[in-house]
This record gives sequence, C-alpha cells and structure tokens, in this order.
Amino acid sequence: MTLADPDLTGSTAFITGTTRGIGKQLALALADRGCNIVSTGKTTDDDDAELAGSIEQTAREVRDRGVEALALELDLRDEDRVEAAVEEAIDRFGAVDIVINNASAIQLANVADLPADRFDLLTEVNVRGTHLVAHAFAEHLSGLDEAWLLSNSPPVVTDRSPGKAPYAWSKLGMSFITLSLAEELAGDGVGCNTFWPVTTIDTRATRYFGLGTEDDWRTPEVVSDAVLEILARDPAACTGNSFYDEDLLREAGVTDFSAYNLTEGDPAPMSARLFDPEFERDA
Repeated sequence: MTLADPDLTGSTAFITGTTRGIGKQLALALADRGCNIVSTGKTTDDDDAELAGSIEQTAREVRDRGVEALALELDLRDEDRVEAAVEEAIDRFGAVDIVINNASAIQLANVADLPADRFDLLTEVNVRGTHLVAHAFAEHLSGLDEAWLLSNSPPVVTDRSPGKAPYAWSKLGMSFITLSLAEELAGDGVGCNTFWPVTTIDTRATRYFGLGTEDDWRTPEVVSDAVLEILARDPAACTGNSFYDEDLLREAGVTDFSAYNLTEGDPAPMSARLFDPEFERDA
C-alpha cells in the first residue's frame, strides 16, 4: 500500500471552514506537501468563543510546516466579502490553483420542524456559498495550466431525504454546482470533483448533534488522505466525479482502515447512508 504523496510545492489552496475538523486537517495535510494555505472561516482570534480553533491558529500551524499562510475572515453568506477574499488571496499569492469548498452548515430536521430562517442558513452557506466561491474563482482557475475545485459534498443519488430534506437539499446542491462546473470548464484543465466520507467523521458538529458514538466515527485524516489521492491525479482527466473516501483509498491499496477509527471495530457507513439509504460497501 502506497498512499499518494503529491508534491504541492508552489501551489496555493483556498479552503473554506479551516478553524477545526475536516477543513483544518485538509489545510495541514496540504501544507505538509508544500502547499501555501488561505485559511478562511468565521472564527478569529478576536472572538470570545468557547470553541477551540480560529483561522489564525490554523494559519500559524501551517506556517510551522514551512509554507505561507493567509488568514481571511469569511462569511460565505456575504457575496461582497467572498469576492474580496478571493481577490486578496490571488493578490497575495499570484495564483490560487486549489479551491476546496469545505465549510458547511448542518441541521437534521423534518420539513415541518425546520423554520424558514434555518432553511435559509443551510441554503445560503452550503449551496449558495459554493456557488459564490466557484463564481469568484472560475475565470482565474480556467486561466491556469492545472487547477482544482473540490467540494465536500455527497454523490447525487436520490430525489428525497425524509427527516433531513433541507440539509440534504443544500449538500446535494453543492455537488450539483461542482459537477456542473466540471462541464462548463471542460478543456480548461480544471478538475472539479466532490468527495464525501463513507463513515461519520469526528468533528464538533458530529459530537454536538449526537451523530452516533465514537464507535461510529473516523478521524478527519481519512478524508485528507482521500483528497491527496485526488490531487495526485491529472485535473484535466480527473473531473466531474463524486468520490467516496473509502473508494479512493481502496484504489490506493488500503485494505485496513483501523488506523482511522476512534475505537476498535468497523464503523457503519452512516455518512453515505444519510443520502443513499441503500448504500453498501463494495468490499
């Protein structure tokens, strides 16, 4: 088994939602491969927040790895701020060749139980935020020799999701935007793909919303290792795909996923089944 270890020296990644969890792990994993990082999110050092983590803290840990980092406060609901952050990132680094839509709002609820303002939050952060970032970066990415736009969102395999329809709508919308962009930028050397964990990942949201127990979770490293498998490919040839993390890692030769588990055992595919209740592992 040999996991991908792409040399990202000289590249720059703009990642949304890097204060903690999957987004932070993506930032650190790419930095370990030489990639400069634009760390974005709503939590800053100046906030009086009980939660650990900030965009600046992630940036400091990135710099400790010997690469450059830029921390930009970013509310994905603010169109003007999204455009300004993209411009600032490009001005600072000259080129941003990896864009990862990771930030996401979550609330699992029946249609009858979710008020309009919470529906708006899910839609504005997830699908609209993905559109705003993609819209702001599309021309820039298409002008580069090789570039990536990736979204942390599931395959579009269902037309209904009882018990969580508003959240599912917003996450599937992220994928719809990303996969459509793959067609719109076909021939420009931009790899537009989605990635999604098969199991639930140990994050603040997972713990806050009680999505299973530690027996059901894997560490964020399983996602970052899968994303590195994507980034080791040719973006012109690898575009328009919806990847599961396990599939990417199995292709790389991983047969034992225990190193990613929080406890002994084999976590069920809870994350995949959020949107595909009939999901079964191939192996």
